[in-house]
Amino acid sequence: MRLTRLSVALAAGFALCAAVPSHAGTLDRIKQDAKIRLGYRADARPFSYSDASGNPAGYSVALCHEVVDALKKSLGLADLPVETVKIDADDRFDAISDGKVDLLCGASTATLARREQVDFSLPIFPGGIGALLHRSAPERLKAVLEGREVPYQPRWRASLAQVLEKRTLSAQKGTTAASWLAKKRDQFEVNAEIVEVGSYAEGVDRVMAGKTDVLFGDRAILLESAASSAHPGDLVVLSRQYTYEPIALAFARGDDDFRLLVDRTLSKLYRSGRIFNTYTQYFGEPDDTTQSFFRFVALPD
Repeated sequence: MRLTRLSVALAAGFALCAAVPSHAGTLDRIKQDAKIRLGYRADARPFSYSDASGNPAGYSVALCHEVVDALKKSLGLADLPVETVKIDADDRFDAISDGKVDLLCGASTATLARREQVDFSLPIFPGGIGALLHRSAPERLKAVLEGREVPYQPRWRASLAQVLEKRTLSAQKGTTAASWLAKKRDQFEVNAEIVEVGSYAEGVDRVMAGKTDVLFGDRAILLESAASSAHPGDLVVLSRQYTYEPIALAFARGDDDFRLLVDRTLSKLYRSGRIFNTYTQYFGEPDDTTQSFFRFVALPD
């Protein structure tokens, strides 16, 4: 009797395990369904955005399609339809852990905290936080934010507190820039208001309207947001980059086979130099530092 009950319990347990979807079989699922689901943000230009026709476009999206081509060869598929899923900065990682997307093509910084929920590919871009202001912003504010000395003024800590006193600072909700900004305000004991925005476009509009003094975010996105705004001449992105934040493609944790395919695809792209064609399309000619970055992060076969 005990043996029978144990056998029933074990059978039920195995059945339950079999019914639970596993991210470890992403390649098998893609082959079985004959499609891949790519998640993308529509507001992270030039990494990922919706083009004039409403289709996903951008640097990260282009790299994801390189992965799709590699999947076709690896799985022996003549064609592999792509299902695109538009996601927001707030729910992008939930979309992966909930199984709604297989690969996230956006502007996601790979952090240890985020690795508790998702996994990341090799870095695809040497990102970092920058600052955007209205061109008419006080020179003293620009100087302090760039780390330049202001004549006859105390150095960084005191100047920062004085210059940012009662100013309004913004960053997009759910990004590393938002958490970094809050920590910096507390660290330097700055009496400034932080207003989180839903998108870079909203942040730029606030700067143009004088509601936000400084918009913080990924510097590459800030440059693109300024250039594509209605009044690009009225905006300036400071040359200083406050952090180094490697941007990567994201996917489910625990799927070593899928990660190997993604990283192998990127490494081949980097080693061959083909990455520079894609990079140039969205960011312009890569400088020596950028070229060294791709050579450094590429893995040998």
